[in-house]
Amino acid sequence: MTTGRVRPRHSLLGALLIAVLALVALVAVWNWDWFIGPAQRLASARLGRPVHLGHLHLRLARDPVLEVDGLVIDNPPGFAAPGPFVRIARLRVTVDALAYLRRRALVVPLIAIDRPEVNAIALADGRNNWTLASTGAAPSGRAGAGPQIGELRIADGHVHAVDPKVKADFGMDVATREAAGGEKAQLVVQVHGTYNDQQIAGQFIGGAVLALRDRASPYPVDLALANGATRLSVRGTVQDPLALAGADVKLEVAGQNLGNLTPLTGLPAPATPPYRLTADATYTPDRRLRLDHIDGTLGHSDIHGSLSVDPAPTPPQVDADLASRQIDLSDFASLIGGEPGRADVPGESAAQRQRVVQADNSPYLLPHAPLDLPRLKFADVSLHYRAEHIAGKFVPLDDVTADVAIKDGAIRAHPISVGVGRGRIVAELAAAPAGTHAIEARSDVEFRQVDLARMMAATHSFAGAGTIGGRAVVAGTGSSVADILGGGNGELKLFMTGGDLSSLLVDLSGLEFGSALLSALGLPKKTAVRCLVADYALQHGMLNTRTLLLDTEQANVTGKGGVNLHSETIDYQIRTEPKHFTFGSLPAPIDITGTLKHPAVAPDPKALAVRGGLAVGLGVLLTPLAALLPTIQLGLGHNNDCEAVIHEATSTPDPAAGKGGGH
Repeated sequence: MTTGRVRPRHSLLGALLIAVLALVALVAVWNWDWFIGPAQRLASARLGRPVHLGHLHLRLARDPVLEVDGLVIDNPPGFAAPGPFVRIARLRVTVDALAYLRRRALVVPLIAIDRPEVNAIALADGRNNWTLASTGAAPSGRAGAGPQIGELRIADGHVHAVDPKVKADFGMDVATREAAGGEKAQLVVQVHGTYNDQQIAGQFIGGAVLALRDRASPYPVDLALANGATRLSVRGTVQDPLALAGADVKLEVAGQNLGNLTPLTGLPAPATPPYRLTADATYTPDRRLRLDHIDGTLGHSDIHGSLSVDPAPTPPQVDADLASRQIDLSDFASLIGGEPGRADVPGESAAQRQRVVQADNSPYLLPHAPLDLPRLKFADVSLHYRAEHIAGKFVPLDDVTADVAIKDGAIRAHPISVGVGRGRIVAELAAAPAGTHAIEARSDVEFRQVDLARMMAATHSFAGAGTIGGRAVVAGTGSSVADILGGGNGELKLFMTGGDLSSLLVDLSGLEFGSALLSALGLPKKTAVRCLVADYALQHGMLNTRTLLLDTEQANVTGKGGVNLHSETIDYQIRTEPKHFTFGSLPAPIDITGTLKHPAVAPDPKALAVRGGLAVGLGVLLTPLAALLPTIQLGLGHNNDCEAVIHEATSTPDPAAGKGGGH
């Protein structure tokens, strides 16, 4: 009885065992390539391009392994390229079967990709082969949570990228390598080729590939990149890299020209001499970028401070607070269309040094290179800048502060304040795009009790004090500084009291020209200046004299004529009138001609026979001088020597007034 009841159970277990063995045998001998056709059609429909599979294999184990050999993802239809978009020699996917049986969870402990090749190609017409267009219908039913992937390994991967728009043709060798301490494999990428028509080479070391999706843990990054002469280093961590939810990195960048960063970053940067910059960069979840502890050098200048970018507005808002211990104005000459730097900047390339020498040898004094304000529309900028010391090309200055705002491509500096000894130069500048290439610009510069001794300190030849005051206003439209001044309108008023004429002319005008001018004027090598009044009108690029008077201990000097800023030529005449007249000793008027960069001094040939003619008294200049008195007091202060000169002319009759001469 008992034996009869047990036999059916044994028979059932045996049948089940046979079925399992038969299933295993079937799987073992099954040709999985039979599924290639349906799989190819499904993948091609999903990606909108042909997909090819070489072979399919399934290895049974506790964690089954699915292998695909010869996976090829083709280019989009009609896209001509030398090879397919993706080719993978072997793709292996390991699946945790028990996790699926127990809780219906799709767990993939490992994905291994052997010898993947990617050809990312863009064409000149803007089309590319990496934009995937799904043409298949979305699967019905409720979406799941997606697979849980443990590790992704890549062996001997290669990427070839071509994009004519950025003049790029470079390759990347991609692989994962075992990390120390039992950590998951690191991602290592080697870069080589060209970008922006420059050689590019570098290495990126990051965390595990799948850690890119881990929002809870920072992703480590270590990037070293060289593009031409530009060197870039980024080290730190990135939060949720695929969504770029945050970053905390140390940034280092160096190169021969800051302008070379424009094609790398997409942000406009001026041409500069060699530079080096470091900063602590943070990127917050609200997409704000901050650069703190900026520190670096640029030519002979240094720079430090902080900068932040808020991308929420349109255009983005940039706020910067920067400072320098010393700034050399020549390092930023490109901002006004000049050639930046000097020929002695360390690390300067031969080409940069040659351009500086060519600029110095140019016959023009004013910059002719086109200005480029329209590109400033990339962002609205608020900049506060201060420097402890300024080194100019001709004269040294002291501290400077500037508040600069850029909005809708228009720039306004309000104000720029520069210290010169106990005085200051205060300027307001405004420039805005006017048409396709032109710029409408206006400048208003005030000289307030500027210390002449401080301006001449670098020459070590100035003796005595001196104060300069005045105002310069220029407005014009053009594509360069030379164009704007060459067709501009405005005025120039300069006043000086005290000081030494020899130092003023020799140091400001150049030794050769200044010495020749002193000799032609018939003045001693050094003579004290009581008062200098210079009043000029600028009309359509012509700077014409309204009043020029130089009152010294030995003589009065008057002038007439003007400067053509469009052609940069000079047509001027100066007359010396000794205060203690001796017949035969009065110099003839002298002519100043030539160009702004190379002026020439010679006696007036027409006046040589007359030997100077009649002296001109101050009475002829009384009306224009009296009208300038309020402006003189503003620039020089009250109770200055120029006031005394005007009062003397007012109270003392001038016997020569109305008898000839000019100014």
